[in-house]
This record gives sequence, structure tokens and C-alpha cells, in this order.
Amino acid sequence: MLNAIEVILICLVAQAALTDLAMRKIPNVLILSGLLLALILHLLSGPPWAPLSHWLAGTMAGFFLFLPLYLLRGMAAGDVKLMAMVGAFLGPWAALQIAVVSSLMGGVIALLMLLVTGRWRQIWRNLVQICQPLLLRLSGVPLLPVPLEPAASVGGIPYGVAIACGTVSVVVLNHC
Repeated sequence: MLNAIEVILICLVAQAALTDLAMRKIPNVLILSGLLLALILHLLSGPPWAPLSHWLAGTMAGFFLFLPLYLLRGMAAGDVKLMAMVGAFLGPWAALQIAVVSSLMGGVIALLMLLVTGRWRQIWRNLVQICQPLLLRLSGVPLLPVPLEPAASVGGIPYGVAIACGTVSVVVLNHC
């Protein structure tokens, strides 16, 4: 049976997913209220410092797991903050599990969106543009250094949905 912390977290990530689908952003007020609520629930659930350190470790783990993707412009800041909130509720180990599952689900969502929108041709052109100099260099063709022109984006995905699905999956599987 799910405990109160997990039920509240599932409600919060469901709201984040719906907002991400509708508006393509995750509101800061949702993230901040979730972080505060997680802290309060942890403080009420045990000795004073143990829950606080669990909350802080989970928050930092969730944040730093997706920060590189944000820095590489592969993810929006709201998604990174949402993962930090998830870590605040469940701790660092669960944050790592959820990040892995969310990444897999995000890949599936991205492939489905490419197929549905018909942008798979553009992604193929982008991959060829990125890989062509490498393949030519590997085959022995001397190349002058030429900066790559930025490839046309094929669009982003509502990653809040992937994080919500990953969170629900890990929470439910931990109870089976």
C-alpha cells in the first residue's frame, strides 16, 4: 500500500505532466510547493536530522542527475527542477531509479512524437549532418576544420510526462 508521501508525490507529478502537456512548461510554484511539502513531511516522519538529510540528498541527486542534459540544451529547466522535487520526496536512490526509467520513457515518447509528426526525415538529415565528417575522417579523407551549422530542431518533448510515468512506475514497482 502506498504511503502518504508517495500518494502526494504522484498527485504532484501528474499535475506537472498535465501542465507540461498543456502549456509546455512546469510552474515554479508547483516545484517549490512540492519541495516545501516534502521537507515538512520528512520532518514530521522521524528524528530531526535523518529526514532532513534524506530530503537534501534526494533533492541534490534529482537535480544533478538531469543538470547535464539541461546544460547541453537537451532538457528544459522545469524538468530538472521537477526531478529535484521527486528526489526530495523519495531520496537519492529512488531519484536515480526514476531518472533511468524516465530517460527510457522519454526516448520512447520522443520516437513516437517523431513518427506521429512526420519529423523523422528531419532527424535523419540532422544525424547525417553530424556523423558525415566523422565517417569521412575515419575513412581517411583529410578534412579541414569547418564549424557545423546548427541543425534544424525537430522539436522538444514534454519531459514532465516521462518523469511522471517514471515516478509512478518506480513507486508502484517498489510495492509489488
